Amino acid sequence: MIVKNRIMLYVTNVAVCANFWHKYFHAEIAETNEMPDKSQNIVLRFTSALEISLFTTSFIKRYSPEVSLTTPSLMLFSDEFEQLHKRLPNTGHIIVNNGVRTFNFADPEGHFFVLAEQLNQQ
Repeated sequence: MIVKNRIMLYVTNVAVCANFWHKYFHAEIAETNEMPDKSQNIVLRFTSALEISLFTTSFIKRYSPEVSLTTPSLMLFSDEFEQLHKRLPNTGHIIVNNGVRTFNFADPEGHFFVLAEQLNQQ
């Protein structure tokens, strides 16, 4: 049984991106690791079941060249949907599709993600 999901994201500046997720989503730093090339890996915990692990793209290119560097298309559901839409920089318009409200937003490096809220089912 899967009990936790850790998503690995590859970024240029780990510290800047970690600060973004901490500032706007209150993610806690769960781990900070020094990698063989002296870069840092930071693991951010959102909940006991969801973490994001940030690595530099230069580290991945050198040590795991077979790994795709594209950012995955992530849809994150939140119970602070309205507040995050107001607080986050670079947000898109709110749209409703099949009972789910969504908007997109970008991190400091221009990677786009989607924030969602499930509307009440009638």
